[in-house]
Amino acid sequence: MKGKPAGNTFVEVELEPGKNYFWCACGHSKTQPFCDGTHQEVNYSLVDAMTQGKYKPVRVKSEKAEKVKFCLCKQTKTPPYCDDSHENL
Repeated sequence: MKGKPAGNTFVEVELEPGKNYFWCACGHSKTQPFCDGTHQEVNYSLVDAMTQGKYKPVRVKSEKAEKVKFCLCKQTKTPPYCDDSHENL
């Protein structure tokens, strides 16, 4: 189960070394591409008990300063990074 698309592209983010980032996997966060905890509400509102608790943010911690492309379409096969899956939507 993939998250709700929050956009049809990616967002480039400059990561700071040693800092934790949490990428939103559910697509409902108001602070895209980052998690704001909304997945907890989404998880409990799902009708199918098999999928409850499915959405969890993806933790990213970089060892160096670098720019990365975080996926906004939530269809990537390499979460949290964009793999151009948005081109197939």
